[in-house]
Amino acid sequence: MTPALPHAGLIEASYRKKFVTHSVPGYHGCYLRVDLSTGSSARIALDESRLRRVLGGSGLGVDILLNEGAAEADPLSENAALAFVFSPLVGSPLTTSAKFAVVSKSPLTQRINDSLASSGFAIAGKKTGHDAIVLVGKAPRPSVLVIDDENVSLEPADELWGLANRAAQDRLRERLGADYQVATIGPAGERLVRFATISHDGRHAGRGGSGAVLGAKNIKAIAVRGSRRTEWAHPQELVALAKRLSEKSFGPATAKYRELGTATNLLAFNRLNVLPTRNFQQGSFAGAEAISPEQLSVARERTRSSCAACTIGCEHLYGLKNGDGSVRLEYENLFALGPMCGISDPETVLAACKLCDELGLDTISAGGTIAFAMECAERGYIDAPWLRFGDGTALIRALESIVSGDELGRLLAEGSRSMALEVGHNSIAFAPQVKGLEIPGYDPRGLQTMALGFAVGTRGADHNRSGAYEVDFSEAVDRRNVNTEAVPLAIETEDKAALMDSLILCKFLRGVFSDFFAEAAEMLRLVTGWDVTAAELRATAARIVTTKKQFNIRAGWTPAEDTLPERILHEALPEDARAQLSPTRLATLIEAYNRARGWTPAGYVMEDIRSL
Repeated sequence: MTPALPHAGLIEASYRKKFVTHSVPGYHGCYLRVDLSTGSSARIALDESRLRRVLGGSGLGVDILLNEGAAEADPLSENAALAFVFSPLVGSPLTTSAKFAVVSKSPLTQRINDSLASSGFAIAGKKTGHDAIVLVGKAPRPSVLVIDDENVSLEPADELWGLANRAAQDRLRERLGADYQVATIGPAGERLVRFATISHDGRHAGRGGSGAVLGAKNIKAIAVRGSRRTEWAHPQELVALAKRLSEKSFGPATAKYRELGTATNLLAFNRLNVLPTRNFQQGSFAGAEAISPEQLSVARERTRSSCAACTIGCEHLYGLKNGDGSVRLEYENLFALGPMCGISDPETVLAACKLCDELGLDTISAGGTIAFAMECAERGYIDAPWLRFGDGTALIRALESIVSGDELGRLLAEGSRSMALEVGHNSIAFAPQVKGLEIPGYDPRGLQTMALGFAVGTRGADHNRSGAYEVDFSEAVDRRNVNTEAVPLAIETEDKAALMDSLILCKFLRGVFSDFFAEAAEMLRLVTGWDVTAAELRATAARIVTTKKQFNIRAGWTPAEDTLPERILHEALPEDARAQLSPTRLATLIEAYNRARGWTPAGYVMEDIRSL
């Protein structure tokens, strides 16, 4: 094994002692806090009442970050905190529970960022004996943080710096052993690209730039291994429930994900004219069929896989015809690197997806920012005559420039909002972002409940924090003419997402539950022994959303941030004149949302929700 850094021996002696954790079942009752500047570590107790109020995942993460003062810190400074957070369900037999949250202040938005990801890293990380791993400070040189039960060390990462994600992970497993689970940053994280990801086994904690936060701390990777399991309050009943849930996960509610994955949404959204195309200038894409999973699955090799502890199996890998392996394809990277940039060549889209994986770039932000730059180039606002919609070579060149750091790459690496502010010409009017986070593949003009979810989202425009598109696709609203009756429905989807991200469960299970809050309460009862109810979990979910809002307020949030780009508010969809969202209607929806949340009409929270 490579020698440890000189200061790695400073780990507190008391921490190295054998310890026994006494906590509620499902939890270890503590988190590990590592000060990378000194190499010291400490176990911080988490009492039962606090755990019950915030659960785990996103809820526990934002609670810890508020206590760390992270809302007021520069996310790329030594004072910033970043947390890998597990949950009471991790390690249980419940399907899709092998997930973890990465929570920090976002360098892209300067607001809360909680990224969820699935892999064996979640199980191994929790088995180190901690409910979360919190990093503060900055290592004095490029390093790997290694956690093996109570043993914590920093090891040199000089030979790993500059490597792509997969190569770095392979090298580390050779060094440490195959029984370690490893999460890495790619070259994008090292260069502090504001939308860099953290990668593990081909999956990513993306959006918002958690990879840049880790890179700013000089950490190339974190490797975890452990032997500490938590108990379950009612193990026999839990196993029986897990079996029933697994059987339900094979039903029609998840069938489309098993067959073709989330990418199957592409043609459906295209038919509805809500597929963002050429930087939201259109709502449909003429080349959609060529890059659809229906076509790709016929034209090239496809394999199917599953996340750790998952029975759904939504992962679909498509082979590249140049022989350069395969790439995981989902709707969001297909949309962002395809229609959003006007690209209809499937080989180019797949190659771009693979490049983002290797470099550690969030595909939604990368595609959205490049599409914005393409429109700026067309208008003559930037000097890049080669950067044009529909040009696959230009897309690949632009992605590479983000990491190479040339003049255009420097602009792209900041995201579309910061780029627009530097480019000028009122280009912010068509920058595809909310709070600095690039909008995913749902046109808000034709999905107006989703528009509300994007505008008020504490993370920015994010389909994983608001499932309001489900409301738009139901018979409950007219998706092109939404009124305030949609507000409680939008809140319901947001609360469900907050609870799923804190327990943690995959959102693809949403359609499996007939009464999610009640069934979630039963899961939690069997794991922890708590007499939790559906009503309690509803209150918990609302509290977690409000705590995120409090984080943002402390970070400098103002009501003016809860909006959408001017293009969305002043231009109807070219293919659907009915799909038009006015500033007045959006403002009415936002005020109704704030009141329903118990906040002020402008969206402020007047008290510390954690004390209630």
